[in-house]
Amino acid sequence: MRLLLDQNLSFRLCDTLSDIFPGSRHVGRIGLGRADDQTIWEQARAGGFLLVSQDADFAELALLRGAPPKVIWLRCGNRPTNYIADLLRSHRHAISDLVDDEKAVCLEIYPPD
Repeated sequence: MRLLLDQNLSFRLCDTLSDIFPGSRHVGRIGLGRADDQTIWEQARAGGFLLVSQDADFAELALLRGAPPKVIWLRCGNRPTNYIADLLRSHRHAISDLVDDEKAVCLEIYPPD
């Protein structure tokens, strides 16, 4: 499972999560830092990535267009990078289930209560 991290997330997550999501990339590191949502969507689809964002736009695109790519929508607001990394780590089984479920297009991840 490779992640494509949206601009609203830190590029440092790629290294931090490389043990469980090897080959992940950040849009800013592949020349898409100022790209529109359509371009990012196409890159995720073409590259076989799961698209990770805190923005509802990609979740809406997933519902309208279907997968690929599948979307992980982080519903935790602005948080430190280590918090986001821990959140993704703690949901790695749900992320794996998203990949395996042919009908699923989006996984919403909320912070713990």
